[in-house]
Amino acid sequence: MLLETLHQQIRVCTKCPLAQGRANAVPGEGSPQAKVMFVGEGPGAEEDKQARPFVGPAGKLLDELLLHAGLAREDVFITNIVKCRPPGNREPLPEEVAACKPYLISQIALIRPAVICPLGGPALKTLLGKDLQIGKLHAQALRQRGMLYVPLYHPAAALHKGNLRQTLFDDMRALKRMLVEVGLPVR
Repeated sequence: MLLETLHQQIRVCTKCPLAQGRANAVPGEGSPQAKVMFVGEGPGAEEDKQARPFVGPAGKLLDELLLHAGLAREDVFITNIVKCRPPGNREPLPEEVAACKPYLISQIALIRPAVICPLGGPALKTLLGKDLQIGKLHAQALRQRGMLYVPLYHPAAALHKGNLRQTLFDDMRALKRMLVEVGLPVR
């Protein structure tokens, strides 16, 4: 299985300094046939410990949001732009993103999702362009290179700014409508 081979490469990667401070690399997880992929920024402390994406407080909120959008965690694929935890959960540096980007591009090529949801500004900028802003584009359908992208605020943003929580739930309802419109199954 090509995806598992890629994930084994990620687990032993030393292409950037983030590898030195990690407990575990976090390749991502979910269905290799996922029609929807969520791409966050980078692993946090709990993710680094468990080697799984979105299992800390932001992950608990993401699970709730997925249900709201009619999706099950096991039916989607969840990953990050960088696969190792940045110190202090800081934003990944450009060279760290550049070192990991081939892994992300390979994951997208192997899984071939119909919809990619960048979670937060760093994921949006990595996938679609450094001049884009999540505040202006969240919950909007964007087509690029034959792929449908639906940027969303990162769940951690709602944990830090409570007023974003309702926006995230509204955006997930919009995502659910978009998935139905393109003929993807939702619960």
